[in-house]
Amino acid sequence: MIIGLTGGIASGKSTIANWFIKNDYTVIDADKSARKVVEPGEEAYFKIVDQFGKDVIAEDGTIDRAKLGALIFGDETERKKLNAIIHPAVRQDMLTQKDEAIANGKQTIILDIPLLFESKLQWMVDKIVVVYVEEETQRNRLMKRNDYTEEEANARISSQIPLDEKKDQADAVIDNNGTVDESIHQIKELLETWQLKV
Repeated sequence: MIIGLTGGIASGKSTIANWFIKNDYTVIDADKSARKVVEPGEEAYFKIVDQFGKDVIAEDGTIDRAKLGALIFGDETERKKLNAIIHPAVRQDMLTQKDEAIANGKQTIILDIPLLFESKLQWMVDKIVVVYVEEETQRNRLMKRNDYTEEEANARISSQIPLDEKKDQADAVIDNNGTVDESIHQIKELLETWQLKV
């Protein structure tokens, strides 16, 4: 079974993903794929340099994320151009990893995709698990974790689909408002209900 694990910024999704990894489940991380596909020598790397120029290459030859970020920040057209390069490459990388895991006899594969709904990637998974927190908890965690002001935190949160909407589209919800132990208890119950084997 292919599980899509998603949530919102500061919802605690990484904590849940790490639990799966520690317990020998296969977790394929979209953020790691996104970093991998833009490494020097990769197809997406050359496409980014073609599109945005040699200025986005750092001294060590990698893509300078800050410079690239500054170019696309607030420019919807440029952001779409970048996404059109990165997103297909990330999807392909994740699907390749998924196929390898299946070939190695893995029963359950977790695709950790922060923007699963935003990127309309529901087709990639059999079931969707949303890690959920109240918006106030999300805001407080984000302000504490990233040292954001309330305005900065709100801007980051509002750039994603609200967790309440994601929750409504999920096959299962991990309520992460409480303690880590409470969340892990919910995961274990879910594994049993869905009979998910490593």
